[in-house]
Amino acid sequence: EQLGPHGTVALLNAYFERMVDCISEQSGMLDKFIGDAIMAVFGLPVARDDDEDRALRASIAMISSLRAWNAERAARGEPVIDMGIGLNTDSIVAGNIGSPKRMDYTIIGDGVNLAARLESACKHYGARILLAEGTASQLRGVYRLREVDRVVVKGKTQPVSVLECLDYHDATSFPNLADSIGAFNEGIARYRDRDFARAIEWFETALRANPDDRVPKLYVERSRALMADPPSDGWDGVSVMAEK
Repeated sequence: EQLGPHGTVALLNAYFERMVDCISEQSGMLDKFIGDAIMAVFGLPVARDDDEDRALRASIAMISSLRAWNAERAARGEPVIDMGIGLNTDSIVAGNIGSPKRMDYTIIGDGVNLAARLESACKHYGARILLAEGTASQLRGVYRLREVDRVVVKGKTQPVSVLECLDYHDATSFPNLADSIGAFNEGIARYRDRDFARAIEWFETALRANPDDRVPKLYVERSRALMADPPSDGWDGVSVMAEK
């Protein structure tokens, strides 16, 4: 609405150029643009033993590049933009898919769907990079990760751990990061032990370290709701991601 059609196209082209460069630098393959979204895959056409690291490094570079570009846009009085990234590792189907009149090489499968769900979940958790446990377990490098939830996504029955990567942050964007993560992890442990009062204390400690952190705020709200309406004996702390 603000930019009009020509301005929107110019914005998307400039945005895509920056983001695709970050993906290409880590040998990722651009699969397609979906509106203003990007789908990329690492491990095709040739798999590498560090594809998960390449994907995560590309993601960190994308967020860092976007932050630098937003600083330039703000200085010119232009609106800043935001995005989230979902990463997942799985066996998928890759090939030419379509009709006889139009075929495109693309990837499909449950693993692709979970990556898309994680991307959508970034808004809920206030995150920029979310990755599934299967991706995190394959990482060779050392990154600043924290488990933000265990969820059952729409259309599935088995829970999956969701982790957030925080490596794109600095002391300004995420103050007292180590203290905050430590307190949050203690809170998660108490939360899953159903000790909600103690969990709230730890989550509030994390918030004092960084008042803008969305994740402990969510858990304070959850914990208070569960104290008011205690869960059943079979409760295991798993949440349901009902939206796509």
